Amino acid sequence: MDNDESTPLIPRQKPQRGNGRLYLAAFSAVLGNLSFGFALVYPSPVIPQLQRGDDPRLKLDTHQISWFGSIFSLGAAAGGLGAMLLNDRVGRKPSIMLSAVPASVGYLVLAAAQAVWMLYLGRFLTGISSGMTAASIPVYVSEISHPKVRGTLGSCPQLMGVFGSLALYALGLVLPWRWLAVAGEVPVLVMLVLLCFMPDSPRFLITRGRREDACRALEWLRGPEYSGEFLRIEHSVKTQSGVGWAELGQPFYYKPILISVGMRFLQQMTGITPILVYLEPIFHQTQITLEPKYDAALVGAVRLLSVMTAASLMDKAGRKPLLYTSGFLMFVSMLTMTMYTRTPPTHHGNNSSSLLQWAGAPTQTPPTLDPITLIPLISTMVIIFGYAMGWGPITWLLMSEVLPLGARGIASGLCVGVSWLTAFVLTQVFMHVVVAIGLFAPFLFFCVVCVVNIIFTGVCVPETKGRSLEEIENYFKTGRSFTITDSISITS
Repeated sequence: MDNDESTPLIPRQKPQRGNGRLYLAAFSAVLGNLSFGFALVYPSPVIPQLQRGDDPRLKLDTHQISWFGSIFSLGAAAGGLGAMLLNDRVGRKPSIMLSAVPASVGYLVLAAAQAVWMLYLGRFLTGISSGMTAASIPVYVSEISHPKVRGTLGSCPQLMGVFGSLALYALGLVLPWRWLAVAGEVPVLVMLVLLCFMPDSPRFLITRGRREDACRALEWLRGPEYSGEFLRIEHSVKTQSGVGWAELGQPFYYKPILISVGMRFLQQMTGITPILVYLEPIFHQTQITLEPKYDAALVGAVRLLSVMTAASLMDKAGRKPLLYTSGFLMFVSMLTMTMYTRTPPTHHGNNSSSLLQWAGAPTQTPPTLDPITLIPLISTMVIIFGYAMGWGPITWLLMSEVLPLGARGIASGLCVGVSWLTAFVLTQVFMHVVVAIGLFAPFLFFCVVCVVNIIFTGVCVPETKGRSLEEIENYFKTGRSFTITDSISITS
């Protein structure tokens, strides 16, 4: 027997590639969400600048401010519905790349705007782009990820969206509103260039019979040890077929679709979009001692911190505990805002005449330092913190996890469409309700919605932490949660 000590007793395994390329592909895609977050809150610093500007053609009344804030959501709904077709026909990555077209044109129109209709058009086009990315990016990131990092990477779309909003608030402190639109072009163009070198979703490629392309994509993402994952994905694809109206009556399809649509609807019903869009005007209305533009930037920083916290906890604490915590924090802070704005300090107006101040007209005399005026700032920070650590990122992640492969492209577009139609209605109505009734009314409504969200989480939302997409599909097929646990213990 040869006792050569140089011969290893245990054969060495082939070195596995780390997650570097996977992270690069995910980063390239979620740059679209950075642009989305940037465009979403664009009116917040721009409305005050327009009202203080010298161009009478661009001064906005209450009705025009409502449309300037809300038409973005209408475009996002259209983009989400368009992505229903693009996701399953051309693929996830090409859909994301196509979103660069309306985004680039929209930012150019905003930068060159000479009339109110150009402001509307620019917002609508950037909304279309954002709707396309919102429907495509979570699905793409989920399908290229493996279970160990899918929770963390699944929160990246929300994280980059928050970073984009923070960038907008920060740049709004130093840049005129036209240059803000020019700055919005940067992430769009960088995303387009990087995605040219990234692979498409292996699951999508397998559904199109492009096995060799899928193998190359998996090898690029995972390294040489990809065959087992390829076979699992291929088996999952083969067990599913195209979805017709008859198939939608099966629990395997309609349950995850209803859960996803319900979560996206309730996510928007918390009022997060009108709060973010009108953040500076809200601070003007509550007359916080600090300047509203600095308050908005501070809230943006808190939002970024909370999403980073959620990303680190997503695969440790689980989805449902974070949703419960998120709903409770939003409920408490919404209730606080309701009570504060219903019975504000005597020097705080709560009538329609203060709308001019909402729109950005400077206060005649700066308010004296009053600690109680920090209540709306702290409450808003808690609202944003609660949303961004739960109902913000987890809703996006669960949509990409639970939707069945056969209906994933169409259903994700439907979710985005429902979400942004809801956001459009809320953003359009928000300012009119404030003028007619008071700022407390929408916050009271959002407070009630937070209670509904907590109940919905307990009754309808499954826990998907640590489970592969195939295991989640098996859960909805069988309707028994223990089948997931059993499959994990077998494969571990």
